[in-house]
Amino acid sequence: MARWKRGQAAQGVKQAVRYAFGGVCDATLTAKTADGARAAAGYADAVMTRYIVEHGAIRDDLLTRSQLKDWVDGVDPLTGERRGRDLESPVADLILDATINAPKSFSIAAMLDPELAAAYEDLQDRLRDRIIKLWQTELNARRGKQGSIREDLARIEVVELRHERSRSLDPHKHRHLWLNVKVQGLDGKWSNVDTRVALRFQNVVNAEGDLASRTDPGWISALGAKGFTLNSEGEIAQLQHLVRPLSKRSAQIESNKAAHLRRWRERHPDEEPSPTVLMQIDQWAWAAGRPNKPTQLDEEDWTSFVRTELLTADPDLERSLPEVTLRSTAIGNLDIEFLAAKAIVDADARSTSTGGRFSDLDVRAGAIRAVAASGLIAERAQLADVVDKVTSRAIGTLTVTLLSDPEIPAHVKRRMATSTAVLKTTVAQRTDSLAVPGEVVPVAEIAATANTIQPGRPLDEGQTKGASAIAGTDRVVAIAGAAGTGKTTMLKVAGAALRSRGRNMIIVAPTKKASAVAGRETGSASSSLHQLLHDRGWRWKVSPAGAIEWSCLRSGDVDPSTGVQYVGPRIAIHPGDRIVVDEAGMLDLEAAHALLGVINETGASLAVVGDQQQALPVGHSGAMALFWRRAARQIELLTIHRFKDPSWGALTLKLRKPRGADEVMRVAKELVRTGHVLVANGEVEARVRMVDAWFEATRQRQSIALVTATHGEAQAVSEEIQARRIAHGLIDTRESLTGQSGQSIFVGDIVQTRRNDGASDVQNRQNWVIRSVNAGHVMLASVHDSRDLRRITLEYAGSHLHLAYATTVYGVQGETTDLSLVGPGVDAAGLYVGMTRGTDCNRAIVIATTERHAADQLVEAMQRQTVEETIEKSRAAAMAELNRAAGAQAGIIPTSAPHRATEPAYS
Repeated sequence: MARWKRGQAAQGVKQAVRYAFGGVCDATLTAKTADGARAAAGYADAVMTRYIVEHGAIRDDLLTRSQLKDWVDGVDPLTGERRGRDLESPVADLILDATINAPKSFSIAAMLDPELAAAYEDLQDRLRDRIIKLWQTELNARRGKQGSIREDLARIEVVELRHERSRSLDPHKHRHLWLNVKVQGLDGKWSNVDTRVALRFQNVVNAEGDLASRTDPGWISALGAKGFTLNSEGEIAQLQHLVRPLSKRSAQIESNKAAHLRRWRERHPDEEPSPTVLMQIDQWAWAAGRPNKPTQLDEEDWTSFVRTELLTADPDLERSLPEVTLRSTAIGNLDIEFLAAKAIVDADARSTSTGGRFSDLDVRAGAIRAVAASGLIAERAQLADVVDKVTSRAIGTLTVTLLSDPEIPAHVKRRMATSTAVLKTTVAQRTDSLAVPGEVVPVAEIAATANTIQPGRPLDEGQTKGASAIAGTDRVVAIAGAAGTGKTTMLKVAGAALRSRGRNMIIVAPTKKASAVAGRETGSASSSLHQLLHDRGWRWKVSPAGAIEWSCLRSGDVDPSTGVQYVGPRIAIHPGDRIVVDEAGMLDLEAAHALLGVINETGASLAVVGDQQQALPVGHSGAMALFWRRAARQIELLTIHRFKDPSWGALTLKLRKPRGADEVMRVAKELVRTGHVLVANGEVEARVRMVDAWFEATRQRQSIALVTATHGEAQAVSEEIQARRIAHGLIDTRESLTGQSGQSIFVGDIVQTRRNDGASDVQNRQNWVIRSVNAGHVMLASVHDSRDLRRITLEYAGSHLHLAYATTVYGVQGETTDLSLVGPGVDAAGLYVGMTRGTDCNRAIVIATTERHAADQLVEAMQRQTVEETIEKSRAAAMAELNRAAGAQAGIIPTSAPHRATEPAYS
């Protein structure tokens, strides 16, 4: 995806959201002032193109770098006139930096063929013009007290920079569109663009990029003339195999650059490298390891080297492919109902962080993506009516409206998929009907049981209450436990107390890995939640529109997925048995709905044990919050047992759930002051620090968790560790296999299995060491016990195995290590989970220029969305959002009081 960054007046703060085409842009704004824009412009020519969009018409001129600085500072670059009021805040946005960024195979095609290069430029021209016209007509300024009045725009200004390569000097044709925050209203006055609307609108622009790349007749015809076609992912099918080799080379270049920059800083303390020095380092890093590397890199050298490497990777590239005749789906043959369903699935999937709420803009974006994947090839103007019909049908037939006030701005998330609204209502009603109070087991009995299991190690007060409740007869019990509070110990005692009373405890968890660990350590029966539900007849499948559809078989029904008759459950569940959901913060509403059906029909009782401050489910969240509010009994565990430093345990409780904005800042500053934060000057340095930390921990014979914000970043860190281990002779490269996405894996590598497989007895997100590789199988050894071996097939490895030196929050939750290091860009859950894995030391890397800037970055990371587990809370959240929005004029500004949660805990 492309990125959308805010260029700010201080600290170089950047915020990225998905935008336009696919890929990664490496040029960023890093300076404290508008000079940062001028520095980034150093990648471009001496002049930059400015586009002025007025009333839907575009004209352009050229700006020098000096004029660009004035323009970014809010000054007319030609007259010197100040546009509106000065932006006095040190973190005020000056520009919004959007990058048109295609799949990498597009850049490869442009490298190989000048005609495709020209066609790709034309495609980007057309997309740029559409984007900036949309910005002028769809965005707005804010006026009046607290920005309460919406002002439509007469004029915006955008500067475009064109780049042929990334900072790693690999093929990466992309463009920067810098939208100046100073915009002119219809009344002729200059003020600031409404950044909230601009960022929300990027979902539409993202979809427009997808539509252009898949349906533009000029581009598709140019590809077809060369024998190229697009696959379902939007990549050029005949060139996609070259993307990974280039990406691996790019990672190597970044590592070279970080090492060289580190050595430069050691030789030049208290200095910052100039743009010239940085460019020299870039060129050195690119040339390192290449045969006959040039001493001075120029355009011709660069093109020649890259083409040679591409042809070496695939000599068949020199052969011409037969022309492909592409046929477009007829507009009249489109199934509008089906496309509308796809649009809602798209909007609903993107709404998990906002309680299932989405906006009219989100539906429109989903409609555009649905049309993009429909097989149409047509000019954008011809598709407008189709997009409008799909959007209208989707909103009218497949959503519920949470707010019906007049004149609601299109960016306000006030709609919800009908299926999600029904799900929320049903789960709430079922929980209410089952939340029947009962009795707890006496404390003395729990204490005696604990002493029998672990003599001399009594439970703390919270653990005792939790075990007493679980072993009791309340139909629904909710237990929230901070990281390191001994939830497993509590469950072990509760299970023993239940068995002494003739009842069973069945432990399930959203992942097979978590349930297996909990079952083994508590001595209770266990399975993944989905395994239990499948046993009870529940099935789920992906509909043609992309939605996950759940249904339940009855005994005697034929399983549509296997054609075999369902004979009923094999796992015995008796009335009075306690089903415990461990890691219940990751329980999604769909699975919760099915589980409640199992509880109802078996007469069993339910206990949810987890922490909603840790990783949330991939699907719709709110199950843990709903159970917490409606359970017959709630217990919260807050006594920390995990960490060697008690003061760190106390600080993690504040990090978990700070009370108010002031405490958020105090916690952030304390993290910095106590040495739990490492400051890096960029993503490359952050990655190098993680790699160094892994090797230092290994040298000290300590276990370490490296936690990243994304799977892609985890794989980048893992591949750098692998490369360094190979260079040091620590990995045997004579035996290898191919993992997910063509990843090369060798004997000695640490890997992770990514799908439960009963035949091999491996579980999703389990970590292993490659022991051996033969013609048909791979031998794995547990990272915790080298005698614990598994054998998987090469086919399984190719689809479900990847490197695991680093992982995301979902891979590390539930783990305990000696050390933990959290990379930049994580959210509040990732920060908290990552900072609570290590018993000895936990640190986070923050990309910042000063310690104060680092604290500000932490404050931003610690922000959490309110959990909206019910329709009522979603409606209140939509109203609060509407009250923050600008109205078209003073007379129609909403006057409803914003919603304030009054219930404690998981609000």
